Amino acid sequence: MPKSPSRADKAAGDITITREFAVPRALVWKAWTDPDLLKRWHGPKDFTAPHIKIDLREGGRYHYCMRSPDGQDYWSTGRFLELVEPERMVCTDSFADPAGNVVPASFYGMAGDLPLELRFELDLKESSRGKTRLTLRHLGMPAGGDHDLAVQGWYESLDNLEAVLMEMKASADA
Repeated sequence: MPKSPSRADKAAGDITITREFAVPRALVWKAWTDPDLLKRWHGPKDFTAPHIKIDLREGGRYHYCMRSPDGQDYWSTGRFLELVEPERMVCTDSFADPAGNVVPASFYGMAGDLPLELRFELDLKESSRGKTRLTLRHLGMPAGGDHDLAVQGWYESLDNLEAVLMEMKASADA
């Protein structure tokens, strides 16, 4: 079971989640960078990801849409600051409108104290047993209700990712 964020993480407003997957690092990297794969797992339980656009290069941008079970779309965008395939990804993260323009969280009815831009870091370490240890950091989110929802959303997204990774591994082993 994944480790919950510590009290210090919440106090600082940062989310740190570490999880191990029983697949090679290259598969995890591919699931994070291939738009068709991202559409299969990105978002909390029962959400879909109908739009994923990625310009995977330092300075390139992404534009994602997550759709809630009741049909509400939540758009995000950001810029890739660092890409070290297949081990590290760093990018900005902001709410966006459907055209990709940055908007405040209040655009989606969330608290007004969320910054316009957060930082996202992903580190992938491969073990000698062919497993991958993922460390995800979502930095700059204030403590409170939206923080807790983001943590829950990340855990559910990572559960979805694990299911997709197991399918990818089974296909590769077949």
